[in-house]
Parts: sequence; C-alpha cells; structure tokens
Amino acid sequence: MKLALIGFGQAGGKVVDEFLAFDDRIDGGFVEAAIAVNSATTDLKGLEHVPRENRVLIGQARVKGHGVGADNELGAEVAEEDIDEIQHAIDRVPVHELDAFLVVAGMGGGTGSGGAPVLAKHLKRIYTQPVYGLGILPGTDEGGIYTLNAARSFQTFVDEVDNLLVFDNDAWRSAGESVEMGYDRINREIVERFGLLFAAGEVRQGDHVAESVVDSSEIINTLSNGISTVGYASETVDTDDGFLSSLTGGDDFDEGAATNRMTSLIRKGTLGRLTLPCDVGSADRGLVVATGPPKHLSRKGIEHGRQWLEDETGSMEIRGGDYPIPDRDEVGMIVLLSGVTDVPRIDQLQQVAIEAQETTAEVQASAEEEFSSLMDTGDELDALF
Repeated sequence: MKLALIGFGQAGGKVVDEFLAFDDRIDGGFVEAAIAVNSATTDLKGLEHVPRENRVLIGQARVKGHGVGADNELGAEVAEEDIDEIQHAIDRVPVHELDAFLVVAGMGGGTGSGGAPVLAKHLKRIYTQPVYGLGILPGTDEGGIYTLNAARSFQTFVDEVDNLLVFDNDAWRSAGESVEMGYDRINREIVERFGLLFAAGEVRQGDHVAESVVDSSEIINTLSNGISTVGYASETVDTDDGFLSSLTGGDDFDEGAATNRMTSLIRKGTLGRLTLPCDVGSADRGLVVATGPPKHLSRKGIEHGRQWLEDETGSMEIRGGDYPIPDRDEVGMIVLLSGVTDVPRIDQLQQVAIEAQETTAEVQASAEEEFSSLMDTGDELDALF
C-alpha cells in the first residue's frame, strides 16, 4: 500500500519520522512521501528522517514558531489559515501513485489535535484517495486539559476521515519508565503494528510473492468507515536449516506445528493488547496478515485463524493473507478490527472530558467573580482613564 504520511504536531511528526526509519529497515516500500506539520520550530528541527523541505511551519503570524500551548482551537485556526502552506508540500507528492493519505496526530496537544481534522477535511475535498487518520490518545494521568482536547478532537477527527485508527497510550504505559523512554518505546510499538499492516502486499521485483496476497484493496475495503484497532502477536522461529539438513538435502520442518502456530498467534493478537482495547465482538470487519519467513507461513493456519475470527466477531467480512519477509527470524500475525463500537476507553474519555469542561467553566466563572470583588472599591477610587 502506497501512503502519503502527514504528521501533524509534535507526536504526529515523531511517529511519521519513526515510520520512515521502519520502512527503510524492513525495505517495506509503503511510504511514498512523508510530511511533518507543526507550529513549533524546535519540534520540526528535532526530526531525523523527514526531509527538511517537507517540514512545514504554520501559525508564524500568530505564535511566532513557539507552538499553540495545548490550545487546540488555536491549532485548528492556524491550520485553516495556513492550509495553503501545507498544500504546497503536498503538491510535490506524486499523488497519482498513492493508495491513501494517512494523517497522524497526538490528540491531547494543541497543534495536532486541532489541525489534523482540518487537514483531513481539506484532503477529502480535493483528492479521490481515501484519507485515514491515526490518532494517539493521551494517558489518563496526563491531565484534564489533554483529556478534554482528545475528546473534542476525536469527536471531530472521526467525522472527517474515512477511518480513524486509534492507539491508546494508556494501555501501553509501563511503570518506572522515563517520559522520553516511554514515548520512544510506544512510537516503536505504533509503527511496527501499523507499518507491517500497510507494507503487506507491497511487492517489488525480486520479492518473495505471498501465497495469498493482501493488496491495498483488501485494506481499503476493511477500513471503509468508523474506528479501527490493531492487534499483533509474534514468535521467534528457527530459520537455520543446519548442517544435518545440508547433508540430507531436506529439513525437518513440521507443517502441523506451523499451522498451530498461525492459529495461536491470531488468537493472541486478537485477545491480547490491542492498540485500542475494545470488545472484539463489536467489530463489523477484519483482516488478518501473517508475516515472517515464507516457509513458516501456513496457509491452512491462516485460514483456520480467519474462521475463528469470523466466529468471534460474527462478521462474514474477515479477510486474510500473508506478507513474507525472508530475512526475519520471527513469525507475526497482524489483526485489524474495523468498525468497532464497544470501546470503554472512549466512553471514559468522553465522560472525563465532560466533567473537565464543566469544572473549567465553574472555575472560570468563580475567578471572574472573585476578580470583580477584588477590584470593587465602592466607587470611592477612580481609575486613571
């Protein structure tokens, strides 16, 4: 699948930067172009892989390159005002070769959570390719303002994209990590899961062709609308045939074990830690992709796992296939669940945001009242002018 990645805000830019590194590492070929958009100069300078000419600074007239300070209404405004600056960067992308756009943003801050929905709306108005969002939810311990930002951005973003893929930081935090280490690890988790999904089916000359190809149309049909989550499970395998095998001219590969491994990994990927925890039964579409050394990818195992997922979701729209990576020493299974509706984390996010909004309004009203009381001199003191 050929994508134009657009990272909006600090988190979005870092994730797109990591996507570029990952695509190069696995020789995936799914990143056709990568752009980073931000209102803070320092965030753009901190990127390592996004080409400098594709780093777009917006809002200079309003915030002078210092960011919008977690104000996502201001983030939306500067994105709207400077949409032509972003479009200039997109104009350099060979759009005719794209399968889709992917707009990536952290939903708790200001620039990304405010600007990403604005950009998605703009892209859908101009281009015929699908526009997907990858939204990263803040942890519950990051504060009320970030939760409120995320809830409002989520409400808007999901309406402006063809599908919103979600990653919940709260489900992926580890105790004892520094903030920097935590975010770096989480970014790698995000990129591995979604990167392997989008790289599937991107076959070039000399590549090992899949038994059952997962091409861009399979992914697009699965991501038709709504909210999506991704699961992933992997297992290290022995890829060395060994000295005895070279003498006998064969190997002792166990097809039955490979089939069982595939089936087990699909279950682990589905019932383990999803990028957005949800009730699997609420998904209305799905896709399973096996990755790893070709001989360890059992077609029968993939089919058994796909049938199991059909039973779990009650959906007949479960697609499946494989993505061979010959030089990898582990077998993995990606599970994409789309159109999910039973998501406790989103319900919680919205409830906390409503409470935060009410509290903010009360505090503001109280502050205004107390200030008026402080400055009230009973008309006994005149102001200078």
